[in-house]
Amino acid sequence: MKKALWILLFAGFSAFGQQSEYQFTEIIDLTPSPVANQGKTGTCWSFATVSFLEAEVYRINHKFVDLSEMYPVRKTYPVKAYNYVYRQGKAQFGEGGLSHDVMNAVAKFGIVPQSVYVGMGQSESGYDHSVLVKNLKNQIEEIVKNPKENLKPDWMNQFNSTLDEYMGKAPEKFTFEGKNYSPKSFAEDLKIHPEDYVTLTSFTHHPAYSKFILEIPDNFSYGSYYNLPLDEYIQVLDNALTKGFTVALDTDVSEKTFSSEAGMAIWPSEGKTEDYFKVLLPEKWVTPEERQAAFENYSTEDDHLMHITGLLKDQNGNKYYDVKNSWGTKNRGNGGHIYMSASYLRMKSIAYTVHKDALSPELKKRIGML
Repeated sequence: MKKALWILLFAGFSAFGQQSEYQFTEIIDLTPSPVANQGKTGTCWSFATVSFLEAEVYRINHKFVDLSEMYPVRKTYPVKAYNYVYRQGKAQFGEGGLSHDVMNAVAKFGIVPQSVYVGMGQSESGYDHSVLVKNLKNQIEEIVKNPKENLKPDWMNQFNSTLDEYMGKAPEKFTFEGKNYSPKSFAEDLKIHPEDYVTLTSFTHHPAYSKFILEIPDNFSYGSYYNLPLDEYIQVLDNALTKGFTVALDTDVSEKTFSSEAGMAIWPSEGKTEDYFKVLLPEKWVTPEERQAAFENYSTEDDHLMHITGLLKDQNGNKYYDVKNSWGTKNRGNGGHIYMSASYLRMKSIAYTVHKDALSPELKKRIGML
């Protein structure tokens, strides 16, 4: 799927008013599946990670399988609710999640094809969880506020009934391509082994090469991260892509230098706001100290998860990551992908998840995997 082509940015020019100077050559393209649309939901974590798993299925089995993004969501909500209720409301409950939540769901509940579980009502034309989330939150809030009255042995049954009403009942058995499966046997048949995946990050408030629980709001399940020096964090990512591995990315997208309409994310060292994405601006080099400061002052947060599927370069030879988004393709630049500069990723990324085989034996030993 590697191809070399020139891409001239026309996307979003009606909004930006002029043709962009940016020209890109695609170096690595590992995209096996089209851009999906999470609609009016906060389920980017599942869309990104399921897209990542689709790429893994393609890498391992040499075939594409369209997997259900909503199946891990459906299976994770009860876990969130249990955590919230029995921590007496002193825990995170919302739409957000992280890549390891999908991995946890696959490990415990398996995975299913999209054709088997779409995860929306028959009358719906797109995903919208605004009413669902409000109803779920109200149910568990009532329990926490008045446990003597509302914390009944069967409270989870009502919670699951609400999920089934809005999302549909998750299948326990199904047939796919002429074979019978359970969700767990399907994951096994696809050779998806959640224990084979690791999440890497780079911050200075924990020792380099240590394993720690990252302090971000959506880490309700207390997932662990391996901490690398910043340069090595980037090098491992680049090496993974070069070796044919894609990665699931957790990043901040709140900056004015991120635009889904332009299909770009940049970290310029100069230039006016109106020049962003139109004028080819020089990029700022990011130090570990700058990255850490942005995390600690909340200017970098875990806003959004996407899927890095390749590498590009601009006409000056600067590196960009081809990042598959889940906001559809309508009014989106670059076909719903984000061309993210190396400096933006270095500054604003939170972490990424990758197969452990992408790591060198030396790094595995250094972080205690061997």
